[in-house]
Amino acid sequence: MPPELDIAENRRAVKYSRGELLLRVVWGLAKPLFRYSPRPCFAWRRWLLRRLGARVGRDVHVYPTAIVYYPWMLSVGDGAAIGEDALVYNLGPVSIGDRATISHRAHLCAGTHDHRDPALPLLRPPITIGPQAWVCAEAFIGPGVTVGEGAVVGARAAAFKDVPDWAIVGGNPASYLGDRVLGESSSGGSCDEAS
Repeated sequence: MPPELDIAENRRAVKYSRGELLLRVVWGLAKPLFRYSPRPCFAWRRWLLRRLGARVGRDVHVYPTAIVYYPWMLSVGDGAAIGEDALVYNLGPVSIGDRATISHRAHLCAGTHDHRDPALPLLRPPITIGPQAWVCAEAFIGPGVTVGEGAVVGARAAAFKDVPDWAIVGGNPASYLGDRVLGESSSGGSCDEAS
């Protein structure tokens, strides 16, 4: 007879401390103040996230439709951006470096389960997005992944392994496409609004 999953044990497991449960209630009540704030009110959303334990640098742009699960598990460096409808599923710590960009509908998933254990215990591995990195639209960053400084994870790519500094990766699973080389700044702007 093949082994069976122990869902009852999974449901009995204590996954969060009382402090975290209390913070979840407070964040649940405060979310409408974040979600329905006017789009240009970045300072308001920074303030709100900081009140709930996030470490948020100067001039950070978090858009109102971005979803941050647990602000107290979020660190965002100066000048970084989290775009429209981005999902920061930060059951574990998520660190976003200075001037990094998380584009619209990207998904940072810092939570999983141990599939070898019949009780499927919750795991909360960290995600680190390096300074000046760019996680493009609808890309997925898996639990425990580090995206290196200046690296680019292409649109709809799925990164399950670390991405080296200044590398460009794409596809599912993400594979190396080339190196990112910064040139002179142009005045033409960018098609990426999350910056």
